[in-house]
Parts: sequence; structure tokens; C-alpha cells
Amino acid sequence: MSKYRHIQEEAYEANMQLPKLGLVLFTFGNVSAADRDLGVFAIKPSGVPYEELSPESMVIVDFEGNTVEGSLRPSSDTKTHAVLYKHWEKIGGIVHTHSTYATSWAQAQRDIPIYGTTHADHNTVDIPCAPPMSDEMIKGNYEYQTGFQIMNYLQEKGMSYEEVEMVLVGNHAPFTWGKTAKKAVYNSAVLEEVARMAYLTEQIRIEAPRLKDSLVKKHYERKHGPDSYYGQQ
Repeated sequence: MSKYRHIQEEAYEANMQLPKLGLVLFTFGNVSAADRDLGVFAIKPSGVPYEELSPESMVIVDFEGNTVEGSLRPSSDTKTHAVLYKHWEKIGGIVHTHSTYATSWAQAQRDIPIYGTTHADHNTVDIPCAPPMSDEMIKGNYEYQTGFQIMNYLQEKGMSYEEVEMVLVGNHAPFTWGKTAKKAVYNSAVLEEVARMAYLTEQIRIEAPRLKDSLVKKHYERKHGPDSYYGQQ
């Protein structure tokens, strides 16, 4: 058995969640799972329908974006994943989708405002939308540069990737990450639902008020603060 089998299985299970959660159409998405000790990640092969995937079909890639093991071509977004893994040392999973509502906010080049407590349960800030990439970045190594567009924008906004685990890329689509591939998928589903709620909120009341700071603080800290009390011990 391959020494990479554990991350192949992790990546496979995570990828199979995307269609189940309604986050992908056809092959519009991918998940990767990393092993920091081995310096590699497993990622969905490019253009392969989800019903044809297996753990064995997950491609093993290093943090420079080079294929280490696998006969199939890895996802076209592989270099974006590689850049993020290389520079963000505390993440173990990445998801990229073109889910409907999150992608619509990305196409509108808008941050997703924090309107309600569902949003605040996961983030204390608007979900950031990085601007569209420059012509030079697009003409260059596009997928590689996408990783830097994400990192540079979060840094510019003073946001930590450990606290904000999701981003939109302007005119493109969302990326999420987490300590595991499972958590990255969870974040992707949360992002899509928050994006949908924010869209509907603005349809009901175009000048809807933002969530007040006291509720942002309460809802985030009851889940993530030092004295959190959500869930079981």
C-alpha cells in the first residue's frame, strides 16, 4: 500500500462531499489534503467526474506543485494549493469551488457583509473578496499567482489565515482552507450558506443594517473564545 494512502483517502472522502453538499456542478471544484511530515498533498485529478473518483485516483503533489505519484493529471488549480500549503504552515486541507452564491459575490467583486449571527459564528469580519488579478499575473503562471493574490490580499487587510479561513477571488470564485480537508469542506459549505443569506437579506432590505459589534463578539466567542460553551466538551 502506498505511504500516501491516508491522504488519498482523506482527499477522496472530502471531494465526494462537494456534490453531496451542492457545492459543485459537473467537475467545477476540488479538494486537497496535506501531510506536512511528508511534504506532499493529495488532490483531485483534473476533469474527472466525481462518480468516477477513487482514493487511488487522487494525485500526490509536493509543495512546489510537482507530481510525486499518480498517472492522472492533477487539478488545474494545483499550483494555487501548493503555494498556500508552502506559505501557510498550519493548514492541512484546501477547497476550491464555483458554488453559486459565493461565486456570485466574487463576480460582483464584493466582500460579504456580516449581517447576522450565522456569519458571526464563524467570522468576526466581512468575508473578504480579493480584487481581480492584474494582467501581468494573469498572463504569467496564472494558478501560481492566484495563491499569491489570496495571500497578499489577506495580509493587506491585516487578516490571519488561521482566523479567516475563507476568501473570494474577484471575478473568479471562493477558496477555503482548514487544519484538515474535512474542516475546509465545512468552511466551504458555511461560506456558501452565508453568501446565500446575505444575498437574500439585501433582496428583502437593500439597506439592511450590519450586525452590531456586541452580537459579533458574543456569537464568535461562544464558539471560539477561551470560555466557549458551544457543543460538548
